[in-house]
Amino acid sequence: MFKEFKEFAMKGNVVDMAVGIIIGAAFGAIVNSLVTDIVMPIIGAATGGLDFSSRYLLLKDGMPPAPYATIAAAKAAGAVTINIGVFISLALNFLLVALVLFMMIKGINQLRRTPPPALAPPPPTNEERLLGEIRDLLKAGR
Repeated sequence: MFKEFKEFAMKGNVVDMAVGIIIGAAFGAIVNSLVTDIVMPIIGAATGGLDFSSRYLLLKDGMPPAPYATIAAAKAAGAVTINIGVFISLALNFLLVALVLFMMIKGINQLRRTPPPALAPPPPTNEERLLGEIRDLLKAGR
């Protein structure tokens, strides 16, 4: 049974999939940082300093009652919240990942569709050039 598992785990497809998952996780972290650290502050500045990451709707007070400075403070008090800012960040994260993947796949498909450039024929060898001259002389002699 161990031998079968080893054969399965070492197949090319399984190893390729594992590498893809690891790279995808790292790529997800990069995109998450892009959204959290670059895009959302720009959107916040454009909306007058609104920090989306701490935006929430309070459904039920906790103990002590509202107001709460942050989502973490509301959760610590036992309040029930809808975390709008977190959702917006994750939605932007998804859209950026989808856009980047679309552009990558589009580029790969374009590379596959483009035929390789035609190579210029090599120059004639000395033998071919001499045979051509002989042919031309024979034609002229008739």
